[in-house]
Amino acid sequence: MSVKAKKHLGQHFLTDENIAKKIADSLVGEGYNNILEIGPGMGVLTKYLLQNVKKVTVMELDSESVVFLNDDFKKEHINLNTSEERFQIVEGDFLKQDLSTFFKGEQVAIIGNYPYNISSQIVFKAIENRDVVPEFSGMFQKEVAQRIAEKKGSKTYGILSVLTQAFFDAEYLFTVPPSVFNPPPKVDSGVIRLTRKKNYSLPVDEKLFFRVVKTAFNQRRKMLRSSLKSFNLSDTLKEDTIFAMRPEQLSVNEFIELTQKIASHVV
Repeated sequence: MSVKAKKHLGQHFLTDENIAKKIADSLVGEGYNNILEIGPGMGVLTKYLLQNVKKVTVMELDSESVVFLNDDFKKEHINLNTSEERFQIVEGDFLKQDLSTFFKGEQVAIIGNYPYNISSQIVFKAIENRDVVPEFSGMFQKEVAQRIAEKKGSKTYGILSVLTQAFFDAEYLFTVPPSVFNPPPKVDSGVIRLTRKKNYSLPVDEKLFFRVVKTAFNQRRKMLRSSLKSFNLSDTLKEDTIFAMRPEQLSVNEFIELTQKIASHVV
C-alpha cells in the first residue's frame, strides 16, 4: 500500500533516505521523553527517529496516511511487542492541539517535513508552547526557513524572524532540492533547527512586544516613529534615535529595548 499525495494538504513525500536520516539527526537534545513528528506521511522520517529515541508520537491529519502507518508501517518497522510503548499514532490537527495537556506537562521536541501551506502557523504554535518545547527542527520551504533564521539587515528579516529568535536560537542547516520529493514541489526546501534559549522569558510585557514587532513590520519601509504612531508616543520619545530606524535594522534585543521604551512613555 502507498499513500497518494494530496494537494489541499500540501503533501510532498520525501523519497531520499539519506536526507530523511539527516533531518532525523537534526534533533540534538538528549533525554527527551517525547518526540512529536508532525505530518509523517508514510514514515520516511519516522523510522530514523525510532532508531534515535525511545518513543515517538506522530500526528497526522490525512486519514489515508493514518491507515498506512497503522497497517503497513508498524508491521515493517516496529517490534509489535513494544510498539505501544515506543510508537503512537494520533489522527488530528497539530494546530488545534493543547500540547501541555496532551503530553501532561512534559517536554516535547518537535520535528517534521512540514506542509508548506501551514508551516509558519506551526512555528507560531511552537512559540506559543515554548514552555514545553525545548527543541524544534524540520523542513520548510527554503524561503520560509531562511526567514526564520535570518538576522537583522536583510529584506527577508521580519516578524517570523524576530518572534522566533526572541525565544529560540535558530540555525539554517541545509537545502533540499525538489527532485527528492514525490510529487516534486516548485521550490527548494530548507531544514532548520530551533533550540530554546536558557532564559526564554522576556524582560518586558510579551503581548506588547508581539504587538510592537508586528506593527513595525506591517509598514517595514517606514521609520519607526511613523509605523508605530498608533501607540500614541510622546513627543520626547519620538526624538529617540531608535525611532529614526526601520524595523529590519533592529536586532531582537533592540526590539526588546524599543518595547521597554514604549511601555514607559506611552501617553
